[in-house]
Amino acid sequence: MPVDEPHRIVCHLDQLLAERDMTLQALADAVGVTVVNLSVLKNNRGKAIRFTTLTALCDVLQCEVADLFSCER
Repeated sequence: MPVDEPHRIVCHLDQLLAERDMTLQALADAVGVTVVNLSVLKNNRGKAIRFTTLTALCDVLQCEVADLFSCER
């Protein structure tokens, strides 16, 4: 896939936050990343994520990677 083409990965952070009645700020504080970085993920504008951040998100949200991201066909 050329670099300028959009990816097909979809982030489900909005749904997970709503299900847990949690704010983006509270998640940012718990994970140790900025709200801006989480907002980029939440709005499907992210291009990469560190495994340490992904692990922390899954730990805090008590979810699996597949709950957080999916790949559209």
